[in-house]
Amino acid sequence: MREEDLLIVTADHGCDPGTESTDHSREYVPLLMFGESIKSGVNLGTRETFADISATVLEIFSLDNPLAGNSVLSKIIKTD
Repeated sequence: MREEDLLIVTADHGCDPGTESTDHSREYVPLLMFGESIKSGVNLGTRETFADISATVLEIFSLDNPLAGNSVLSKIIKTD
């Protein structure tokens, strides 16, 4: 990865390990972000919507956000 890159790792659904099924049994998904410009140890808590990831990507590319989500970029980017 280059210094300015941001890696986002997530999933399209969650699965509750406590259920017998492997179906989509949980609405929460993991969200990991990595990069030189990312603050360490930031807990974004439980987000209201998966669309927050899309909103963050749109903000990174300076695009309008017509989605329901809210960007988390200001919470995760280091400011010197």
